[in-house]
Amino acid sequence: MRPFEQDINALNEALQEMGALVAQSVHRSVLSLVEKNEDYAHQVLRDEARINQFEIQIDDLATSIIAREQPVAGDMRFVVVAIKINTDLERMGDLAASIVERSLASLRQPQLNVEVNFTDMANLVESMVLTSLDAFVKRDAVLARGILTSDDGIDKLRNQINCQMIELMKKDPSTVERALDYILIARRLERVADHATNIAEDIIFMVKGIDVRHRDRAELAAASQS
Repeated sequence: MRPFEQDINALNEALQEMGALVAQSVHRSVLSLVEKNEDYAHQVLRDEARINQFEIQIDDLATSIIAREQPVAGDMRFVVVAIKINTDLERMGDLAASIVERSLASLRQPQLNVEVNFTDMANLVESMVLTSLDAFVKRDAVLARGILTSDDGIDKLRNQINCQMIELMKKDPSTVERALDYILIARRLERVADHATNIAEDIIFMVKGIDVRHRDRAELAAASQS
């Protein structure tokens, strides 16, 4: 195997390892909240350092490939997309850590007298993250397109939590601090989904050579199928 191919494979494998760790952190961040489990929360905080190390390693490797090999066409698209995915994954890791910080804070406060359903939103977000990684591994634009259509569902679930918390704060001002924590957690989950969507758009670009950012739903479907 040529050195260039070895470097491309190393870049691919590092992204997959980083992605798996990020997906695990997102999963644990929500479990720490839903199951009131501090062990999960602290593991997410520990893994954030490993995610940051991956980010530096992948940036260095991608920069080295561009400088030494000067890739063109599909190889160049792959390296550019790898750099962008690397950034999105690192930010997902930051968001997972931010979620557990709020989760740990909420564990030290009295419980709300209403049930807040983070499970549905978390499951959909986690599915988007895992599917984006699967689409990257398989170079599958159709899988990536499916992620783009999930975003509306995330917005709906976030809005449900927001409305529930706003109503609760109106009825009982003593719940404001805890309710705001939950609103912020929902917002951070939404941001994780946004980064998964970014990755999906980058995969479509990598596979099809088409930039689908800022297009409407009909254009996205046509672009990813063409």
